[in-house]
Amino acid sequence: QERLVESGGGFVESGGSLRLSCVVSSVPFFGFTWAWYRQAPGKERELVAAIRHGGRTELADSVKGRFTISRDDEQNMVFLQMNTLKADDTGVYYCNKRPVMGFWGQGTQVTVSS
Repeated sequence: QERLVESGGGFVESGGSLRLSCVVSSVPFFGFTWAWYRQAPGKERELVAAIRHGGRTELADSVKGRFTISRDDEQNMVFLQMNTLKADDTGVYYCNKRPVMGFWGQGTQVTVSS
């Protein structure tokens, strides 16, 4: 029913870890670049990480060395492993293509205490 379904968010202390998952349905997956975006309260949505069809990844400077993006082309899923979380990582995390499509999923809330 829903084309993009994110999960795995939650509450975590600074320095903790979370693993986010995105299930893609009824949307062409193979051959496209997929990405994770996040939006903090009062701020615009920003790119966090992206992974190309060949596996090449890129990360925002703020998360380099801490986050890892991966994909499973057989299951049409995208993942984001987040380690050493900081309070500034707090926000709603969304998966989408890069460039983005004309719609978004509900996102998953990540809250990091300081």
